[in-house]
Amino acid sequence: MSSVNPAPHRLSWLRSLVALVMCLLALASGAAVAGSTCHGRFMNPVTDVCWSCVFPLTIGSASILSDAQPDIGNPSSPVCYCGNPPRVGVSIGFWEPVRMVDVTRTPFCMVGLGGIALDPGMSVPRGAQVGHDSQTRNSFYHAHWYANPILSWLEVLLDFPCLEKGSLDLVYLTEVDPLWADDELTAILNPEAVLFANAPAKAACAADCVAASAGFPIASLFWCAGCQGSLYPMNGHVATHIGAVQASTLIAERLTAKMHRQFTTFTGAGSRGLCGLYPLPIMDKTHYKLQMLHPVPATTKHAGQCCQPYGRTTTIWGAGKSWPVTGEDFAYQIFRKRNCCAGAY
Repeated sequence: MSSVNPAPHRLSWLRSLVALVMCLLALASGAAVAGSTCHGRFMNPVTDVCWSCVFPLTIGSASILSDAQPDIGNPSSPVCYCGNPPRVGVSIGFWEPVRMVDVTRTPFCMVGLGGIALDPGMSVPRGAQVGHDSQTRNSFYHAHWYANPILSWLEVLLDFPCLEKGSLDLVYLTEVDPLWADDELTAILNPEAVLFANAPAKAACAADCVAASAGFPIASLFWCAGCQGSLYPMNGHVATHIGAVQASTLIAERLTAKMHRQFTTFTGAGSRGLCGLYPLPIMDKTHYKLQMLHPVPATTKHAGQCCQPYGRTTTIWGAGKSWPVTGEDFAYQIFRKRNCCAGAY
């Protein structure tokens, strides 16, 4: 009697996830000690992800399915052409869940991988909140960048050329980056920060805050993170700590900008993205929105949305999503705008 094995590609994402977890467990010799300060959970793609964030789905500039979700501009023509490889196709637009970000005050705390606390034997700065007076606080956080193309490893759409391929994978840890904890060293990566360390530049971010809270942020104000503060410097120091949700959201946005500056991630929005991803060293923040996964999966809609454009005030959606001890580590799912020429190769 012969038996039929499952297709290998259907189990590839599961094998990759198991291998990643085993490698992390092998390093987690200090997990028992650090576990009291490291908290997290594995994402359940069915119950923890707000799937309406994928919408609107567009063909050309026409919305096919929106679920009342806002959108940025799309190529006007429904027909597109790419030369390498040659193909004629349909111009499709959607928001693809492709990245995940941990934000934590405990070094090597892998929030999105179930709260595993690694102990690689390195001495790195710990996160902290510092109060200067009754009204002024600053803070410091570490962050981790994951490739997490959910639609690909769930195999929701087989052989769809517009999806990023791959499985859940840890890409970047700020604990091993000397620039992340040092404002002076960070200037190597973003020397233009000195141009925006003045009152008029900071005041302009108020307009970005209003725009992001009403819809999407203002792309030309690229130094602003809307209501969260400034994208500069691109490190873990939050000069104005209003709350843990606000600060962790700012860190997630800064890390996205940092990954663009280091050419570690690309974008795929607009007419330029129809034939593939392209580098954008100055991040266009209108290409992204995020959703909290931990400590509270943000699947309940506020004002019709459970994903937030970069820079939107956390007052609208952040209440009750942080608390002492077990609610001080965060994980966010990142959705990236994708325009793609879907056609036969």
